[in-house]
Amino acid sequence: MIELKDVRKSFNGVEVLKGISTKFETGKVNLVIGSSGHGKSVMMKCMVGLLNPTSGNVFYDDRDFTNLEYFELREVRKEIGMLFQGTALFDSLTVEENVEFTLKMFTKMTKAERRDRVDFCLEQVNMAGINDKFPAEISGGMQKRVGIARAIALDIKYLFCDEPNSGLDPVTSRLIDELLQGITEEFNITTIINTHDMKSVFDIGDDVIFIYEGTNGWSGKVKDIKHSDNETLKRFIQASQFD
Repeated sequence: MIELKDVRKSFNGVEVLKGISTKFETGKVNLVIGSSGHGKSVMMKCMVGLLNPTSGNVFYDDRDFTNLEYFELREVRKEIGMLFQGTALFDSLTVEENVEFTLKMFTKMTKAERRDRVDFCLEQVNMAGINDKFPAEISGGMQKRVGIARAIALDIKYLFCDEPNSGLDPVTSRLIDELLQGITEEFNITTIINTHDMKSVFDIGDDVIFIYEGTNGWSGKVKDIKHSDNETLKRFIQASQFD
C-alpha cells in the first residue's frame, strides 16, 4: 500500500498540490484522473521521488519515503517500476538490453541469470523471442509492452504508469490494459495509473482518485463514479467521453 498524508507542493510560491491525502491499495489497479494542469503528474513525481514535497509525507507500507536515508531510499526504489508515456526505451539498445538495464544497475545477477529474467519478463507481456530487435524495429504497442517488461524486471511491489495508452489504437490500448491488470493481480502489485482514458478506468480500475485544482476532488470505487453527485467529476467524465 502507498499512502499520501497532506502532501503539498509549491513552485515559486504557487501551490500546485494543496494537501492531498489518499491511499493506493495493494493488488489493485488504482487510477488517477483529472484535467491537465491540475496536479496529477506533480503528485506522481512526488510519490516516486522525482520531486520532493514541500510538506507532507509519502508512505510505502510503513516506510516514510519522504524522510528515508540514502541507502534506505535506494532499497525502496528497487521495488518501484515505471512505465513512461513515451516508453523511454533506449534506441541504441536491443529489447533485451533495455529490459536488462535495471538488473545491471541494481542487482548482482550473472549474465545468465539476467537473461533468464529478461526472457521471463518478455513472456509475461507476450513478447518472447524479440530479444535482439531494436525499438525502431517494433511497433508502438510492442514498445509499450517492452516498457512493461522493463518495469517489472526487478520483481517490483509498486508500478507507476503515466498515460500508458497514449498514442495507441483502441485494440492495442485494450491489450495494454489487460496486461497491466493481469500483472497487478498475478504478482500482487500496487499499480497506479495516471490516465485520461475513461474506458480504461471503467474496464480495469478498482479504485480512483480525481485530482481537481491540486486537491483530492473525489475518491472511491470505480463502480461508484457514475453515481457520484460531484458535479465537477460528472463534467470531467462527460467531456472525456468525447475526447
